Amino acid sequence: MNWKEEVEKRKDEIIKDTQAFLQIKSVLDEDTKSEIAPFGEGINNAFLHLLQLGDASGFTIKNLDGYAGHIELKGSREDVVGVLCHVDVVPEGDGWTSDPYGAEIRDGKIFARGALDDKGPTIAAFYAMKIVKELGLSLTKNVRMIIGTDEESEWRCVDHYFKHEKMPLMGFAPDADFPIIFAEKGIIDATLIQTSTYDNEQGNAVLQTFHSGRRFNMVPDFAEASFMIKSDQTSVSELFTDYITQANVKGTSKVEGDLIKLTIEGISAHAMEPNNGVNAGILMAAFLNKLELDKKGSQYIKTIVDVFETDTRGEKLQISYSDEISGELTVNLGIMSYTNETNGKLGVNVRYPVTGDADHIKKGFSALAGFDLQAFDDSEPHHVDENHLLIHTLQKVYEEQTGEKAELIAIGGGTYARSLTAGVAFGPLFPGRPDIAHQKDEYIIIEDLLKATAIYAQAIYELAK
Repeated sequence: MNWKEEVEKRKDEIIKDTQAFLQIKSVLDEDTKSEIAPFGEGINNAFLHLLQLGDASGFTIKNLDGYAGHIELKGSREDVVGVLCHVDVVPEGDGWTSDPYGAEIRDGKIFARGALDDKGPTIAAFYAMKIVKELGLSLTKNVRMIIGTDEESEWRCVDHYFKHEKMPLMGFAPDADFPIIFAEKGIIDATLIQTSTYDNEQGNAVLQTFHSGRRFNMVPDFAEASFMIKSDQTSVSELFTDYITQANVKGTSKVEGDLIKLTIEGISAHAMEPNNGVNAGILMAAFLNKLELDKKGSQYIKTIVDVFETDTRGEKLQISYSDEISGELTVNLGIMSYTNETNGKLGVNVRYPVTGDADHIKKGFSALAGFDLQAFDDSEPHHVDENHLLIHTLQKVYEEQTGEKAELIAIGGGTYARSLTAGVAFGPLFPGRPDIAHQKDEYIIIEDLLKATAIYAQAIYELAK
C-alpha cells in the first residue's frame, strides 16, 4: 500500500480542514462554561466541529457530556486501538506576527495556536483513519480517536471518558515527537502561599502588585509590577532602562504620582524545558531585588530570586535528580502573583524522571521558608517496555515510511498516552525540527503534516488489522 500516494490525493482537503479547525479559538474559558460546554464555548465549538467531521465521513461518533468523546472505525472484534487527541490549546500569548487563529500559510507552514499542539496532528490522525476506511481495509480491532477537551489544564476530560468507556488495548497520542516516545516524566503542579507576616516596617519602596504567568506548564512571557517609592523616581526608571537593555528584553516604565509601574516581556516556552524560554517574572523579580523593598515584598521577591533564578533543575530546592531512561528533573516557575493586601503565591511545575520520588519533591517544597505548600498535584511517570508489540509495530511503520532508525526517546511533556496502560506518544514533530509548541508564531510544516498523516494511516492499519 502506498500510503503517501493516498495522502497526496487528499492534500488540499487536509490543508483546508486543518485551517478551519485552527481558526476556532479553543482556550479554556470559565466565563462561558455550561452543562453542555464544561470548559467554555470555544473548546466546545472545536469539539463539536471534529465530531461533525467524523459523522460526515461515516464514522460512529459519541459525545460524553461535552467532556470527551470519540470517532470510531469499526473492526470485526471488540478490542480497541486508541488514538488520543485533544482540541484545547494554551492561551495565545503576545508577540505574534499574524493572527494566532488566522491559520495563515507562509513559507509552506500553517501558523496558529494549536498548529503543532495538538489540532494539526489531530487532523492528520483523522485523515489517517479516513484513508483506512475509504480503502475498505479489513480490520479486526476497532479504532477510536478519543477526543479530549482539557488536556492543557487538569485532564478532567479523560478522567470522565474512562469512567464510561473501556480502556483501549493499546494506542498512541500524536502530540509530541517522532520517532517514538516510550517514557514520559512525572508532572507535578505545586502551589505555594506566602505565610510570613511583618509589622509595618517599610523600606524605601513598597511593593504593591506583582503578576506574571498564566499556566503552570508555560514559561511566563510577560510580567508587571507596581510599587510606591520615597526616593527619586527618575533614577529608578533609569536604572530599569539600563537593566532591560543589558538583559536584551523589552519593557516599560511609567510614573503615576508616587507609584511606578513596570513591565517586562520574556519568551514563552513549554515547561518541560524552561531553558527554551525567558521567564519574564524571574527577570522582573531580579530587578526588584535590587531595590530596598518593604519586608513582606522583599521576602517574596527574594525567594523567587534565591530559589528559582538560574536554576531550572531544582538544585536550590534540593530536589534535583536524573536517570538514564528520562534524563533530568526540571523546574518551571509558571505563576507569580502578589498584592500588598494579600500574601504572595507561586505556581511551580516540576517534570521528574520515571524513577524519581514524588514524596521527596514534596518534602523539598514543604521545607521552603516563609511559604506553605497549599496544593501538590502529581501525575505519575509513564513508561512502556521497549519489547511491547506496540513499540515494535510503530518502529516498523516509522522505519518503512522514513527510512530512518526508530529510536526510543523520553520527554518531559505529558501526553494523553499516559492515560493508557499501553500508550506512547508518536509524532508529529520530526527529528531536527524546532519545538515551537506553546510559543508565539506556533506552526506546522505542511510537508510534515502530510508525512505524519501517511505514517499514522499505516500505523492504524498495522495495529488494527
